[in-house]
Amino acid sequence: MASQPPALTSAQTRAYEAFDQLATMVAVVHREGSCLFANAAFEHVLGLSRRSVLRGSLFDWFVDAQIVRDTVDAVARNDFATSRFEGLLRRPAQLHSDPLPVHVIVNQIDRPDQVLVELVEIEQQTRMDREERALGQAAANKELIRNLAHEIKNPLGGIRGAAQLLEMEVESRALTEYTQVIIQEADRLQALVDRLLAPHRKPHVVSDVNIHEVCERVRALILAEFPRGLTVRRDYDTSIPEFRGDREQLIQAVLNIAHNAAQALTERIAQGDAVITLRTRIARQVTLGKQRYRLALDLHIEDNGPGIPESIRDRIFYPLVSGRDGGSGLGLTLAQTFVQQHQGVIECASEPGQTIFKIVIPLP
Repeated sequence: MASQPPALTSAQTRAYEAFDQLATMVAVVHREGSCLFANAAFEHVLGLSRRSVLRGSLFDWFVDAQIVRDTVDAVARNDFATSRFEGLLRRPAQLHSDPLPVHVIVNQIDRPDQVLVELVEIEQQTRMDREERALGQAAANKELIRNLAHEIKNPLGGIRGAAQLLEMEVESRALTEYTQVIIQEADRLQALVDRLLAPHRKPHVVSDVNIHEVCERVRALILAEFPRGLTVRRDYDTSIPEFRGDREQLIQAVLNIAHNAAQALTERIAQGDAVITLRTRIARQVTLGKQRYRLALDLHIEDNGPGIPESIRDRIFYPLVSGRDGGSGLGLTLAQTFVQQHQGVIECASEPGQTIFKIVIPLP
């Protein structure tokens, strides 16, 4: 009869508890399959308590157990330092669900006959890659905007100053009107430059934020601008706790999205059936970037407008991209930046008749 694999010491268990902070599933496994440690993400995905997980065998949770068995054995024998493959993970607590496609990574550790197994949901991996690309693009956008804004700002001040000096020298009222046009347009461009540079400034006031106060402020502002023909519905989960953040930044982010929605609803406003919905929920066990959070705010700004044109749908967060004539194309870029400064993400799904912007921010 096979001997019982040695249990982990208290010190080893405490060391492995750091894996509970990871978004991916991690387990320490004996070469015969018994699970010696499993992190919180592993428990959550399997739908089992940690005690139940530790009583089971890793091999029993896979559709093709043989490839898992062979790989674990080979890594434990030091045939390979690490090995990767794709598998299908069974979820015992969800009897009627399909197996979960996962990337499986088996690594050596400094314990005889034991290996470290990491499982990454393929859908999660795709989402993480998408978020990383979005963060990289946002960083490139911000650098481009910053450089562009500074290039504009320096000569702009000179143009305005020269126009003011010229205005003092000329006596013709007609020419004075021309210099006033130059000064006013320079001021307008200066305001645009200030908006371009705004995301690079750190939050001024970090305090406890109630997301529903943010939503109510946005709702009041939108209804003040569009008093007829537009309904702004509330669908709040009032149990959502406060979190640390910059209230004004979040108001601006939500307002930019809601204002874009209202402007896209022009025809429906004229008909009297335009609707924007502000919906808040708590999301659990959310992965943002490469970190897993126990709780997160899930805020939706939804409208029943014509949808975002397909030609720009993949580029709506890029600077200077707008689906509306006369739009600056900065509102969503600023909204994305402000949300990212709160360690959150912003996504969009749009089709004719419905557009949903989803903001997810980790909660304490």
